[in-house]
Amino acid sequence: MDTAKQLSSSTSQTRPVVAVFDFDGTLTFKDSFLPFLESTHGRFYWLYLIPHTISIICYLLKTISNHKIKEILLPSFFKRCLQRKIELLSNDFAIKGIPKLLNPVAIEKLKWHQSQGHRIIIVSANLEIYLIPWAKIMGIDSVLATQLHFNNGIFTGIDGKCCYGQEKVRRLQELLGSLDDYCLHIYGDSRGDKEMLDIADYPYYRIFNPGQSLFIK
Repeated sequence: MDTAKQLSSSTSQTRPVVAVFDFDGTLTFKDSFLPFLESTHGRFYWLYLIPHTISIICYLLKTISNHKIKEILLPSFFKRCLQRKIELLSNDFAIKGIPKLLNPVAIEKLKWHQSQGHRIIIVSANLEIYLIPWAKIMGIDSVLATQLHFNNGIFTGIDGKCCYGQEKVRRLQELLGSLDDYCLHIYGDSRGDKEMLDIADYPYYRIFNPGQSLFIK
């Protein structure tokens, strides 16, 4: 090992370790957004999607953003819905729905970090309202995700930006301060995680075994 690598390794060992996990496609086998909508509206939830077929196709073709598709779909499902009702539905999904989506290999890695005393942060473009109750069950330290806006207890839309791409890095900085003060192990699976993986000391792209991890810095 050359001097530069020795210095880098020594520095990383003296900083507190933070393990950052994307959620959908990283800790889960698939995206959790549609399963959440199905859990809140039943098996015929797809009827709410029909008026937005063109927007959904555009999203799949990556011509509209992650933020925009949620901005379009969420009002169809939760227009003028009470905050308390959405919270109750979200808690139910966290308990009953999310466990069915989890990748056991990824969860094993998350639990390994916990066993080492590392700080765990979930950073996701999906909804904070159901990720926070699941994270509490799992003993996870923090969740940074897309937030919903409520006015006088009534749903009105997305609050701020969708937690995607560079916004993931900004939200980490907002929570932690200088990221240089931490040794960052970051796990992701998609284009939306690229900026976050780029700032990691140890980036893991779709792989959880440290001996096989794909370093893409």
